Amino acid sequence: MTIQQKAVPLKALVFDNRFTRELPADPESENYCRQVMESCYSRVQPTPVAKPQLVACAREVAELLDLSHDDCQSEIFVRAFSGNNLLPGMDPYAMCYGGHQFGNWAGQLGDGRAINLGEVVNSQGQRHTLQLKGSGMTPYSRTADGLAVLRSSVREFLCSEAMYHLGVPTTRALSLILSGEQVMRDMFYDGNTKLEPGAIVCRVAPSFTRFGSFQIFSSRGDNERLKQLADYTIRTDFPHLGEPSKAVYLEWFEEICRTTAEMIVHWTRVGFVHGVMNTDNMSILGLTIDYGPYGWLEDYDPDWTPNTTDAHGRRYRFGNQAKVAQWNLFQLANAIYPLIDEAEPLQQALTDFADTYEKLSQQMMADKLGLNQYMPATDDALCSELEAILQLVETDMTIFYRQLAKVILDTDLDSAQRSAPLQHAYYVPEQLTDEYLSRLNNWLDNYKSRLQQDGITENERSARMNKVNPKYVLRNYLAQLAIDKSEQGDHALVNELLDVLRQPYDEQPGKEQFAEKRPEWARSRAGCSMLSCSS
Repeated sequence: MTIQQKAVPLKALVFDNRFTRELPADPESENYCRQVMESCYSRVQPTPVAKPQLVACAREVAELLDLSHDDCQSEIFVRAFSGNNLLPGMDPYAMCYGGHQFGNWAGQLGDGRAINLGEVVNSQGQRHTLQLKGSGMTPYSRTADGLAVLRSSVREFLCSEAMYHLGVPTTRALSLILSGEQVMRDMFYDGNTKLEPGAIVCRVAPSFTRFGSFQIFSSRGDNERLKQLADYTIRTDFPHLGEPSKAVYLEWFEEICRTTAEMIVHWTRVGFVHGVMNTDNMSILGLTIDYGPYGWLEDYDPDWTPNTTDAHGRRYRFGNQAKVAQWNLFQLANAIYPLIDEAEPLQQALTDFADTYEKLSQQMMADKLGLNQYMPATDDALCSELEAILQLVETDMTIFYRQLAKVILDTDLDSAQRSAPLQHAYYVPEQLTDEYLSRLNNWLDNYKSRLQQDGITENERSARMNKVNPKYVLRNYLAQLAIDKSEQGDHALVNELLDVLRQPYDEQPGKEQFAEKRPEWARSRAGCSMLSCSS
């Protein structure tokens, strides 16, 4: 039985700002860019905007906060979540953290364009931090303006919710609001700036604490603040571990390793690529955080990265995400080492991460293929050959796996008839040589034998596969179409995509156009393939 959450008036949201109440604050109250020492955060007010306008609201996230549909359509909602008015109990602040960016230590970073409004405790006792992205400068903005534009805000809002409904651990998004102001941006960092519509997203998560939150104190030798933040984090976000101690610090790190592995496996399962896996963009809760340049594999290419800044080194490419996650965890281990003062158990946890990821990845592949469980003796070769085949011609990953569930294996169809459903996954049909088709059909024969070994019927296989292989994902070209319309004042496609992405595993008759592979016009168009970090 589902427990119904009681809706409360917007003004009655219950704020319990434990973060600002229990952790050290920046003593400087002026909002100017600076190095912030011995502090976890700086209090700062959002910058009011000219004419806020609601573009979209995620009803499921509103319900988490005990808010009703009428609440979300109200003027007070728009004013509060654009930063124009503070609700009773809000205590706005920006967090201090550091991080490694593209493998290099960058020093202090912090919330340069994000302001936390406070922590809400809902009627079920769940804690959620509300954070505005694009609401103005903070002491951590460096040379930036702290604002965000509509195109990046649409992408973040939609992707947060798309990932949640795909079953991927993620931060959430409550609302997307136009600021009514223009923001100057250089999309490609090539000197061609232009004015774009400004926007603000309200992000929601139990915590926005990052690996870099601990790195900044460790890098400064500030073990007092390091311990204070770690103890707070364990008591607030990991209370099941018990009171902080040396043993509990290690259990805490082991759990972060495990949940991070689980998150990366889910990314791999749906073909998601996070283009900025810096340590300041890694959540200690194992949640996908900070949707900047990202994308879904269309052509199955393990070396693909969605980030133009990463185009040369491809550090954050699809096939390298697990290794980067382990590298980032190593940096977190270095940061919390003063709390444990033993390298061996931390190293063991990092080794366990690799083992956990491998085991979870194997079961994930078994699930994607509709198998009972992964059997290395047969499935190592089966999956390796499938990965090789997917790279031989330009093959859409999402469509391939979805259509594979439709391939009829237990009949005597000829090879052309049997592989016909997979034709929808190919971008360049001319690449389908006789040699390729022969190799594909040999693999289908082996796949058929493997399924027979498990005693799985065609209907069982199809049903299993359709539960883990989505039909609908937020392809970059779909997001760009929504952005194009929204910039012209038509927000209908943003809301339609939000609705379609709520049921990514369902067929949804009449919505098939959102499950089509990338059109040729989008192959190299800005916003439809690779993206920059420009907001």
